[in-house]
Amino acid sequence: MSAFNAIGDEREIDRDEFTPGLEPQPTWCPGCGDFGVLKALKQALPEVGLTPEEVLTVTGIGCSGKLNSYLDTYGFHTIHGRSLPVARAAKLANDGLTVVAAGGDGDGYGIGGNHFMHTARENHDMTYIVFNNEVFGLTKGQTSPTSPKGHTSKTTPHGNAKSPIRPLSLALTSGATYIARTAAVNPNQAKEIIKEAIEHDGFAHIDFLTQCPTWNKDARQYVPYVDVQESDDYDFDIHDRKEAQEMMFETENALYEGTVLTGRYFVDERPSYQQQKKELGEMPEEPLAERYFDDDAEWERSYDLLERHK
Repeated sequence: MSAFNAIGDEREIDRDEFTPGLEPQPTWCPGCGDFGVLKALKQALPEVGLTPEEVLTVTGIGCSGKLNSYLDTYGFHTIHGRSLPVARAAKLANDGLTVVAAGGDGDGYGIGGNHFMHTARENHDMTYIVFNNEVFGLTKGQTSPTSPKGHTSKTTPHGNAKSPIRPLSLALTSGATYIARTAAVNPNQAKEIIKEAIEHDGFAHIDFLTQCPTWNKDARQYVPYVDVQESDDYDFDIHDRKEAQEMMFETENALYEGTVLTGRYFVDERPSYQQQKKELGEMPEEPLAERYFDDDAEWERSYDLLERHK
């Protein structure tokens, strides 16, 4: 019997199935934006017809890393900045799994920035949610890659001398094929964006604004927010790279000027890495993971696939 035989089964799914029995109540600080991510994800997964057995949640280190402790799916808690390579390997081993990777802004845009860039470039079929609270939360409030210039903390007591990273622009430049920003204060939009990201075939990046009331008290709570799709003040084509780039640049500038813009910014139908590997004949249709449960499976070794060097 395979551990993956539930994949593809159609049945009614209740969102409560995604609440674990051992640790159902998150221990995040009261008012933390991470609650908003968890709620939106729990609402989105059953609405796209997924069961807990069909989902793998891979997280990094930090407050956001507790996500898969509070979400009853397959889970893997990686070391700092390494959620994406583990998620990529899992998706390649079992393409039937829906893979959701998550990490904080320090985890994803700092220590794991290299993995972020290349996972987007290769367009791996997964959803990547970055909890962006503009600070390192779990390690007690150090300045992070998204902290604004002038931000004071124990690591920058005289003010941050560096300009913050531009997450949306970085995702676009790197090659992500679905890019969006939402906020914990907008749960309905967050749920819909997560649903779209999961259903998207390719690398979907969500910059999720999550307020930190404990270690970033000076930061705005990301309200009021403006949905760029619903506002008459913004009109751009999310399928046009140039228009999306200009809108992202405006959005990233506006955040530090007191205007919170959220919504969908870019969608592209470029084939995913998994699709391309299958077309090249380098990725089997049957999940490699299934071979562990098949005594008759023929195992291939790399030295059998490559010609001997002469």
